[in-house]
Amino acid sequence: MTEFQVWAPYVKSVQLELAGRRIPMNAGELGWWRVEVAEASAGTDYGFVLDGGGPLPDPRSPWQPHGVHGLSRLVDHGPFVWHDRQWQAPPLSSGLVYELHVGTFTPEGTFEAAIERLDYLRDLGVTHVELMPVSEFSGRRGWGYDGVDLYAPHHAYGGPEGLKRLVDACHGCGLAVLLDVVYNHLGPAGNYLNRFGPYLTDWYKTPWGPAVNLDGARSDEVRRFLIDNALMWLRDYHFDGLRIDAIHAFHDVSAVHFLEQLAIEVEQLEAILGRRLVLIAESDLNDPRVVRSREAGGLGMHAQWNDDFHHALHAVLTGERNGYYEDFGRLAQVARALQRAYVYDGQYSRHRWRRHGRPVGGLPGHRFVGYLQNHDQIGNRAQGERISQLVSLGRLKIGAALVLTSPFVPMLFQGEEWGASTPFQYFTDHQDPALAKAVTEGRRREFSTFGWKPEEVPDPQALTTFERSRLNWDERHRAPHAEILEGYRRLIRLRRNVPALRDGRLSEVRTRFDEEACWLVVERGPIAVACNLADKAQRVAISEGCGRELLLSSDAGIRIVPNGLELPPESVAILGPGGIAV
Repeated sequence: MTEFQVWAPYVKSVQLELAGRRIPMNAGELGWWRVEVAEASAGTDYGFVLDGGGPLPDPRSPWQPHGVHGLSRLVDHGPFVWHDRQWQAPPLSSGLVYELHVGTFTPEGTFEAAIERLDYLRDLGVTHVELMPVSEFSGRRGWGYDGVDLYAPHHAYGGPEGLKRLVDACHGCGLAVLLDVVYNHLGPAGNYLNRFGPYLTDWYKTPWGPAVNLDGARSDEVRRFLIDNALMWLRDYHFDGLRIDAIHAFHDVSAVHFLEQLAIEVEQLEAILGRRLVLIAESDLNDPRVVRSREAGGLGMHAQWNDDFHHALHAVLTGERNGYYEDFGRLAQVARALQRAYVYDGQYSRHRWRRHGRPVGGLPGHRFVGYLQNHDQIGNRAQGERISQLVSLGRLKIGAALVLTSPFVPMLFQGEEWGASTPFQYFTDHQDPALAKAVTEGRRREFSTFGWKPEEVPDPQALTTFERSRLNWDERHRAPHAEILEGYRRLIRLRRNVPALRDGRLSEVRTRFDEEACWLVVERGPIAVACNLADKAQRVAISEGCGRELLLSSDAGIRIVPNGLELPPESVAILGPGGIAV
């Protein structure tokens, strides 16, 4: 017997559609409807009929082989043979995260195809692979942030079996796997949840419309829906952690915040499974309580993305000052981020027209993920340019060195390590012509306010926009990409071989800089990272406590001189003690 159940508190009747029949379901407590049938098993397609309407997918559908509007399909997780019985993820604190988008990571754009590149990632020095969202979304191509069937791995990527094979293969290569999940909104196409119950609320608004109902009437079942989803990915698909999208869009005044409840239940699952599990938040709040322990009054997230560090570094390297970059642009802010995590920890923000953030206190840098680029910071540009397409090779090397020697958990975005020439543009595949037109026009209106001509903004719906964003793996072996890749490899080896670079204590980071002369020195234990962002050569002093051997350099003209270094224009050098393998 198979039991079907669904939460639909506001309807008068629910029927199970199965093999051409409609079977009445029984009303239970708190709006749950249930029925048991004998003729259903793994592979059976089904749907729910609300008050006599057409069949809708199960809100907890484990598989949508026919897309967001099709019937759901039952999945049995038992038969899959896992090979990771003894697997244990490495600590995030000593990790290197690699963010990838399944659809553009390989020419095939599938879970199965990604397996062929895992040896490359392991040899690069990656420890954690982070998948952008894979829950079922409209069409065959998209970023994944407009998912609507949160329990179903996307059919075009390979569905449940393909995802399990990818995670199992990652563990076989020694790679932990993180999944990006979106609990702050639902996509515009195939979103049937609110027909079943009050999953969304008009009490609050988000940039994507009504907020998810986390604290209103009947919100207990909505929270349960999301937390059960998180536990499913960790338990049934063996993920090692979750990256939770835009938690600043959560509106929850409950005594126990949704994230705190999630942290409690993930910790309980961790004890049951005997595997290390992590939760990483994306947060625009600059509030250290997100990553403080629950015992200390925090929400219990293990880490969060650090946009302040990215913005400070990006603005210095590129000179851009539009949008939120107007709050950044000084070397002092890069130094501040390296020593205090947040640039804005109570200061006035011109972009926000108010004070923003609070100090992190004694939190370690390991609670923050640092990066030179990610999917948002590339793809939310009108033309999706990478940092390598915005700055000189010398400045690119400076940025990479500061990320990979930072006190934070470093993260790379796919292809960053070889300065990929392919952009990462915003792409969609909505089948509804009206929605497709609205997305295209909305994207062009959004960027026209930044001075872009509408015709210069790629059409998200065009297949060519997606195809342009697909990685070109062959270019790794050509100039200048091979040089960039070798530089990343050496930086990653250096971080792995020098304990001081994996020390997350922000109090141990020493910085010196000259805003006018455009140089910055970051010292961590015996390691000194000297950066010259000026268009002329200059000498930079190095503290006596640092080593005097040139470990890495971006330019053949770098010379060690008494008390320091002579740096050519737009160059970076790393000094340390002898005997370190890079």
